Amino acid sequence: MRITLPRYLLALCLLFGGITVAEAKQLELERLFADPALSGATPRSLSMAPDGSRVTYLKGKAIDANRLDLWEYHIKDAKHRLLVDADSLVTGLETLSDEEKARRERMRLFASGIISYSWAKNSDALLFPLNGDLYYYQLSSKKAKKLTDTNDFETDATISPTGRYVAFIRQQNLFVLDIATGKETQLTFDGGGNIKNGMAEFVAQEEMGRMTGYWWAPDDSKIAFTRTDESGVAEVVRNEIYADEIKLFNQRYPYTGTANAEIALGVVTLADGNVSWISHGENQDIYLPRVDWTKNSRFLTYQWQSRNQHQLELRLVDLADNKQKVLLTETSKTWLNLHDDLHFLDNDQGFIWASERDGFKHLYLYDFNGKLQRQLTQGDWIVDELDAVNEKQGLVFFTGRKDTPLERHLYQVSLQGGQSKRLSETGFDHALVMAKDGSSFIDSFSSVSAPNRVALRGLTGEVLTWLEPNSLDNLHPLTPYHADLHPPRFGTIAAEDGQTMHYRMFEPATFEPNKQYPVIVSVYGGPHAQRVTNSWSPRDLYLHYLVQQGYLVFQLDNRGSYNRGKVFEDAIYKKLGVAEIADQIKGVEYLRSLPYVDAKHIGIYGHSYGGYMAIMAMFKAGDYFAAGVSGAPVTDWALYDTHYTERYLGHPQQNAQGYTDSAVFPYVDGLKGDLLIYHGMADDNVLFTHSTKLYKQLQDKGLLFDMINYPGSKHSMFGQPVQTHLHKSITQFFNRHLK
Repeated sequence: MRITLPRYLLALCLLFGGITVAEAKQLELERLFADPALSGATPRSLSMAPDGSRVTYLKGKAIDANRLDLWEYHIKDAKHRLLVDADSLVTGLETLSDEEKARRERMRLFASGIISYSWAKNSDALLFPLNGDLYYYQLSSKKAKKLTDTNDFETDATISPTGRYVAFIRQQNLFVLDIATGKETQLTFDGGGNIKNGMAEFVAQEEMGRMTGYWWAPDDSKIAFTRTDESGVAEVVRNEIYADEIKLFNQRYPYTGTANAEIALGVVTLADGNVSWISHGENQDIYLPRVDWTKNSRFLTYQWQSRNQHQLELRLVDLADNKQKVLLTETSKTWLNLHDDLHFLDNDQGFIWASERDGFKHLYLYDFNGKLQRQLTQGDWIVDELDAVNEKQGLVFFTGRKDTPLERHLYQVSLQGGQSKRLSETGFDHALVMAKDGSSFIDSFSSVSAPNRVALRGLTGEVLTWLEPNSLDNLHPLTPYHADLHPPRFGTIAAEDGQTMHYRMFEPATFEPNKQYPVIVSVYGGPHAQRVTNSWSPRDLYLHYLVQQGYLVFQLDNRGSYNRGKVFEDAIYKKLGVAEIADQIKGVEYLRSLPYVDAKHIGIYGHSYGGYMAIMAMFKAGDYFAAGVSGAPVTDWALYDTHYTERYLGHPQQNAQGYTDSAVFPYVDGLKGDLLIYHGMADDNVLFTHSTKLYKQLQDKGLLFDMINYPGSKHSMFGQPVQTHLHKSITQFFNRHLK
């Protein structure tokens, strides 16, 4: 089946931009990664003031898109204003602690200046970190007050719910600061070395999506926090290789099958500094992925997850007597995906919770005792995220994929259940920030033909104001190239078990008669990712570039990938690189059926899990792929961390054969085509060891391959020079072996 998306956007953009196809320029590789970004203006960290009066965002400077300033759009005045110029406070290179550098790598933050901020509840001030210190910007004075000025680094700062305090981490301890008086109070004292207070441990940051280790009570009276002890975690010496030096780091890294950090959960009272510790049972070998307060500062909840991730409990603690009860329990024969979709109703009348118990992620309503009242959404589609709840109107707002798995949309459903109503426009993918009462929303939307645009909309979908129209006019950096960017063709293929897989094919606007094209399969293929969507991505510009160089580019979301339901994901459990490769072979078989495909010249390219997929494809499916490029690949799952690896492969002691079979090494003799491997030599996510271990085996067996190693580069290969060199190298490699 083929799905053709609307092409009217392309025609409108060409008409509006005043450019014809004949005038269109082809993409230049160096231009893909240079400023200004071809995708146009992209405001970051969009947020709405709690009172709905303005929208704030981060925006890069004209001369440096990665040097961010704080801006606002005042809704009543209909004007954009620069609130804080980062250079007015700090100039030159910023100094960051090693902990903050690692934290930003986990968050995939590759910018300087003001990289994050938060609103005060009464909408009169904003808090942001800069160069290791904290600043408090008051709208009335239009000035940023420096709250801390020390040689230490203050990180993970938050404004308390009532706006009186700021909490932050310093030297692995939790502090609060009274904004009015400037008085600091240290709340924990044993932080340092292997003890970290109020800080998320490595696997929480990297694998659970939890970047903090403390949580304010609603009335400012208390803070819940984690105390992590890493002394039982294996200490390894990790090296980072730079151009002129090698840095060695002693790091506590929880390799799969080994000990995790021990975590304690405490509640500290601001008035006297007393800490009450909450017992989560005798078994310390567990995870605490989430902690949330109810609307009442008497009640705290935390999520308890078993080490094998087959069971998750939502537990409620009554701090009046420290008694606990389990509100609900989720179980799975494979694994449980974590989420942030827990919302407590006013006056603790109940809560909304997301679950995949029927095979698809949906919303459920419970009373405060944990008794299920009703399922709010249902069907063979998934809810992405719970966005807002308006209890007065009895409405729940969420993003989901009820209409198509290729697009996110905003929906509303009654608290009484029933049919969901779509509020966003089809033909686009929507990322949303909703007003707390659900009265309006910031809509960042795009399609494969149209770069991201940002509007403030009412609930009927009407545009209240454009925050960033990003129009493809004569001044837009993409306009000279846009007419020659042919939208990909969408379709579906059946997996061997009958499940439907979606693909995208990037093709030239006009085929040459009787020509057969080489194909590059662009792959990720791993869990918690989706590549085949009707959305704009800057990384797709390189795929368009390859098309202009004479290739077709094919993407297939194989089983195991995200946003298709749990059954679609579960095919990879305890045996990585099996269903995924079988599905990619199905994709190549489809390609071979097309008369304009050169079946002997099909390549594959991917990064991270995609790098693993590229190697497994070259080793296990050598008759299908003539050339492959593998970036920062996992080669041995025994070298990866506990929470991610055991989620999909189980514990090594219970699935030793699965680990062996899921590594790349048993299949190395299957290499028939040409292989290029690249890796950042300072990668602290997929360690450089993954590649060097494979290099050695290939060399020992006398198998020829190409390699490119990047001194100082982390997992994301950030930076224009590195990205330009890397993509030049990939292009030249495929040109040599597929043309």
